[in-house]
Amino acid sequence: MENKSKIIKVKKNPDGDITDVMLDNGNVYSINEAIMMAKDDLIQGVNVGKSRNGREYLRSNPNDKEGDNLDNMPEF
Repeated sequence: MENKSKIIKVKKNPDGDITDVMLDNGNVYSINEAIMMAKDDLIQGVNVGKSRNGREYLRSNPNDKEGDNLDNMPEF
C-alpha cells in the first residue's frame, strides 16, 4: 500500500523559487526538508535533481501532465 505523502501546494519567494511545500496531510516543510524526505522516498511523484552549480532541487517526476509540475501547483 502506498503510504507516501503528496505535495499539493507550494510557497514561493519573490524570485519565484519554491521555499516551502504543503503535503496532502496538511504539514508544511521547507524545501530543504522536502528534498531530504524525497531522498528517503517519503514523497510521491517527485525526485531530487542537481543544478549545474551543484545545488539540489525538487522536481516532479516526468509525465505528460503540466498541471502537476511543482511550479504550476497552487500557492499558499
